[in-house]
Amino acid sequence: MQQPAFSQPWGKVETLSAGNCRELRRRAVFECCKWDPQVEDVDTLAPFAIVLKRTAWEDLRRMAELLTAETLALEKALADRPELHRTLGIPRSICAVLARRCSNDQGDRHLRVMRFDFHPTADGWRVTEVNSDVPGGYNEASGLASLVAEHVRSGVPCGDPAAMIAEAVSRRVLPGAAVALVHATAYTDDRQVMIFLGRKLEEHGLHPVLLAPDHIRWRNGGAVIETAWFRGPAGLVFRFFPAEWLPNLGRQAGWQSYFGGQQTPVCNPGTALLSQSKRWPLACEKIGLHLPRWRELTPQTAEPREVNWRANGDWVLKPALGRVGEAIGLHGVTEERQWKAIRRSARWGSRHWVAQRRFTPTPLEVEGRVWHVCFGVYTIDGRAAGIYGRVAPQPLINHLAREVAVLVEPERSSRVMSTVSPNHELVGAV
Repeated sequence: MQQPAFSQPWGKVETLSAGNCRELRRRAVFECCKWDPQVEDVDTLAPFAIVLKRTAWEDLRRMAELLTAETLALEKALADRPELHRTLGIPRSICAVLARRCSNDQGDRHLRVMRFDFHPTADGWRVTEVNSDVPGGYNEASGLASLVAEHVRSGVPCGDPAAMIAEAVSRRVLPGAAVALVHATAYTDDRQVMIFLGRKLEEHGLHPVLLAPDHIRWRNGGAVIETAWFRGPAGLVFRFFPAEWLPNLGRQAGWQSYFGGQQTPVCNPGTALLSQSKRWPLACEKIGLHLPRWRELTPQTAEPREVNWRANGDWVLKPALGRVGEAIGLHGVTEERQWKAIRRSARWGSRHWVAQRRFTPTPLEVEGRVWHVCFGVYTIDGRAAGIYGRVAPQPLINHLAREVAVLVEPERSSRVMSTVSPNHELVGAV
């Protein structure tokens, strides 16, 4: 598939007034469970919206769906090669379980939700990773985008991933079934995602149960919820708890069942860790797996010890199982002391790190300020579902990045009705 010829996928950038930003912040907290509108000294909500060209969204949608099919093929191929699992940086205890269980646990009963991180460049799109294990961002991609669209004349939401997840769950369970929303209950940012998703499930007549991973018991191949507030079988287990953390629960929690051998559908099964690892391209080389879309879109990947680090600016260092941009080494962007520590860690434990060829993203300029953008495109059961947008002043998207609503130009055949009230001042478009 030919990559898009344009280097700027956005048609407009709509800047919101200070009054609109205050209203959005308040509504995001109460309507979208966005309880962390500020992290440290950073306002996490961008004061503008990106409106994609319709052609850009169609390209992203097609590429994400093709990548999903290749990612599933990748997981199936790696599941049959347990000798390669350690090279992916996967913990030893999980490798032992994968070798016994995962190869016979392929099927459509599991719900698959993925998010692909796209970056625009002068040479087309680049995809740095797939969040195939526990992708987040539903509050922003579904809730924030919908709120911002009320103030933007030129764009509509790309989709509603939270609603599509609820629909996909309802197709797999009986009406009124309990859905276990498994998460790290000590983390507020995880809790807010589960409450938001729980509301969507309730709209479909389902019973969401928020719980910790050790509240699940696996009996006779099925998941059973045992808490002080609910006891009974789970129709589906929605896992919002990283798979590599599961062994910390201890054997009594039955965490091994997430990797196969159970009948209760799961989102996502533990086998997703095979593609979550950023080292999977290295394993593909060993088995000769041909993934044309991934090969076209992802930067070159290499073993850290095989890279010439004298040319510091050519490569990026990433943890194999890192999330939200943590511990990424980007020379000239990462603080020098931290950069040296990352280099040292990669040298001592190279199996848990990967080097990725650096590329130059196309920046977005808003009122004289430069932003770097990441478009996280969701697929749910293989269908594109929306975008989680993040922007940062430096070419490193991490926990300090701001969430930005990503909209798309309305279809020309549809009549777009403005929902901007007279007292909602729109400053203008950049």
